[in-house]
Amino acid sequence: MRVLIMSFGTRGDIQPYAALAGELARSGHDVDFALPEGFADLVPKGGAGSITHYPAGSEMLRLLREVMPELRGPRDVLKTLGIMTSAMRELNAECWAAAQSSRPDIIVYHPKCLAGQHIAQALGVPGVLSLPLPFFTPTRAHPVPFIGGASFGAWGNRATFEFRRMAGILYGGMINDFRREVGLGRIARLADPLKNPDGSPVHVLYPYSKHVLPIPRDYPSSAHVTGYWFLDQGDDSTWEPPARLVDFLANGAPPVYVGFGSMGFGKGANERREAILAALRVNGLRGIVATGWGGIAAGESGTDDILVLEGAPHQWLFPRVSAVVHHGGAGSTAAGLRAGRPTLVVPFLGDQPFWGARLHALGAGPTPLPARNLGTGLNERIGDLVRTESYAIRAAGLGAAIRAEDGLSIGVQVLEQIVDGTAR
Repeated sequence: MRVLIMSFGTRGDIQPYAALAGELARSGHDVDFALPEGFADLVPKGGAGSITHYPAGSEMLRLLREVMPELRGPRDVLKTLGIMTSAMRELNAECWAAAQSSRPDIIVYHPKCLAGQHIAQALGVPGVLSLPLPFFTPTRAHPVPFIGGASFGAWGNRATFEFRRMAGILYGGMINDFRREVGLGRIARLADPLKNPDGSPVHVLYPYSKHVLPIPRDYPSSAHVTGYWFLDQGDDSTWEPPARLVDFLANGAPPVYVGFGSMGFGKGANERREAILAALRVNGLRGIVATGWGGIAAGESGTDDILVLEGAPHQWLFPRVSAVVHHGGAGSTAAGLRAGRPTLVVPFLGDQPFWGARLHALGAGPTPLPARNLGTGLNERIGDLVRTESYAIRAAGLGAAIRAEDGLSIGVQVLEQIVDGTAR
């Protein structure tokens, strides 16, 4: 079969779908992958099937990286909204161009690619929504992840999933403009993204582990929790660790990793840096500090015990450290748990408090430390992370269970069953 994958966002939004593309190709399927040029290096090579990269969302990614960190007030935000809207329309058009070239049998789309479901309808092929967190499918078991980890009771939890309609509310005009351009009729702003126009359910692939979040009993058969999709070093073969990182790891005890990915941008970066360096020094720990997109200020640490760098692939680095401190993004959470490392989550926004609460409930790390409390609470919380033996024991057990899963194979099997009509 020929599969078109569309994804947009930060590296964590792209990497699982790059892994899926690689597994599809190894299984003999042809893949067309629409993603920003800035992440083209993640596209795997090799396999019985082919993988073709189509650029989509490069301008949006540039704005996120270069413009958003410079915003300083409401006037700047308003000025940027028009530019962002134009870039979103460009992303839709680029995804449509990729689809016309691909002529796929099935489309897998990240929800940030707003046109995904509508492109599938226009081409008359199945569209499969995919996100590595349980954001769309209503359940009594837990609330939508964007409002934290606290339960609102069975019916309250289900009600929170109405949040899934937010994209239609915010961008309904843009979506209907796109639908008109590709020959489709209008839809309501409150249209359910889990329903096709004919009323049939939209299949959803959830690439996270049942060992981290059990599959709810009230999930429909169209919701598929596959296990994590990891892009292993064999797929990401262009990266080589810098000599100073290799030397640092070799010349002492395994360090603690601290990094917040794309969170924070430049605002407060110096304060976060000082809080992290102080917490590592106070606790007598070696550390690796990843600056990411500027959420932590760059520069030498002033000590041989702490290495500051821009970043390194988590699947390579995390097995080589003793513990991890991160923002709680779905990808970072998955990588830390797979490596079996105790984890402290410092959530900034979105689903991050949800994953932080899950890690603590699973016994794999301390209570999450909100980013706003980094300066006052990190010293104690890092000490708790590295000195509580039960966190390391529980994290190691979870890591073994996650490594035993084969989420990629299950994801491929689900797509094959949808295409041949045997999926429930």
